[in-house]
Amino acid sequence: MVRANGAVSLRELARVVQTSEVTVRRDVRALEAEGLLDRRHGGAVLPGGFTRESGFPQKSHLATAEKTAIADLAAGLVEEGEAIVVGAGTTTQELARRLARVPGLTVVTNSLLVAQALAHANRVEVVMTGGTLRGSNYALVGSGAEQSLQGLRVSKAFLSGSGLTAERGLSTSNMLSASVDRALVQAAAEVVVLADHTKLGTDTMFQTVPTDLITRLVTDEPPAHDDRAATELQALADQGVQIAVAGASGSPGGDQVPARQQRRDVPLPGPRRSQVPGPGLRSATVLGAEQPTPTDRPRVADMRRR
Repeated sequence: MVRANGAVSLRELARVVQTSEVTVRRDVRALEAEGLLDRRHGGAVLPGGFTRESGFPQKSHLATAEKTAIADLAAGLVEEGEAIVVGAGTTTQELARRLARVPGLTVVTNSLLVAQALAHANRVEVVMTGGTLRGSNYALVGSGAEQSLQGLRVSKAFLSGSGLTAERGLSTSNMLSASVDRALVQAAAEVVVLADHTKLGTDTMFQTVPTDLITRLVTDEPPAHDDRAATELQALADQGVQIAVAGASGSPGGDQVPARQQRRDVPLPGPRRSQVPGPGLRSATVLGAEQPTPTDRPRVADMRRR
């Protein structure tokens, strides 16, 4: 499974082999001793320090209950009439399905899956970037996507990725995807990262959002024995990231039970980034058709924590 997917979670392994996470963890330690994989908190990855990116079919079946709970909680952060950007990923796709019920919303995205989830929402306007289609995650990337985001200003950016650490922030395994995600960040006054517990402490090749630019992290409740995940969450909170935790549980056989949500916010220690709301995008149809003046573009200095 690790060779096929690049990374797996202990919960998923336990479900597939129909045993306990304790047993799976013991076997993972044995495989690591043989050099066949590297352990990560809550899971395992290919050996070598940096995980490679899994394809969409593999990602869509990993941590499904956790992603559902995260999306439910993140949707509560979006208000009626807002203009937001949503990046590519299976977790952001789940978020998009819930955003279809928010009236007056404008969503800018480079993800075909996000756009598809909102295609029949008659009260939501969808604005897509240009760019070249990347088939592995159904996202538009490249200079066309980045240029279409220039001059854009929205209230929030919702992003996912391959890994998240307090030291480097959010990262991904693909250079083109990382570059577009950085452009999405520049367009937003606030950055909300959606990452399940298996991504905490995982470091991948290309940094997309440094920790000091992350306003909030929405994640799931790590297993009680996962000290590393708890340590990583505390380190992120110490750096001023607001932490919102959604609890979810499921049976070893894979049957999901309704998500149990709880929210744990860690207040910011001080000003982090400009909170001036951006202009609305009510009449936007093609991104890049109308560009704001240069004074509307976000300043990097305003986005960094003082």
